[in-house]
Amino acid sequence: KSAMNAPERSDCFLLDEDSGEVKITYAADTKVSNAGTFTVNKEDHTIGNLLRMQLLRDPAVRFAGYMLPHPLINRMELKIQTSSSTIAPVEVLSAAIEDLANETDHLTTQTTEAIDSWKQKNNSGIVGQFQ
Repeated sequence: KSAMNAPERSDCFLLDEDSGEVKITYAADTKVSNAGTFTVNKEDHTIGNLLRMQLLRDPAVRFAGYMLPHPLINRMELKIQTSSSTIAPVEVLSAAIEDLANETDHLTTQTTEAIDSWKQKNNSGIVGQFQ
């Protein structure tokens, strides 16, 4: 292995539990009562854009955006502002995560059913060719 000025690849996705690194933290905005910033460690544009798009589907969300402070810093900052002071950013983020989990489960189910259906329709023809 050659010496290179690069971080370990595992630093991009494994939390440093020895130093007490946590996955997500929340800081309420001091100027706006219904806004806050979530700092998500070891995540990138993949999760950031998914969460942002799901949050923007919610009518209770006024603003949702994320940024990565620097390409070599494995952290995402997600800013959420709700349209009402009675709905907290934590609530809409939790709902967005649950909705994405449900969509993922639905996609998995549909894909499995489609593959099984295809196998049933096509297996007899493929098996028959090689006998």
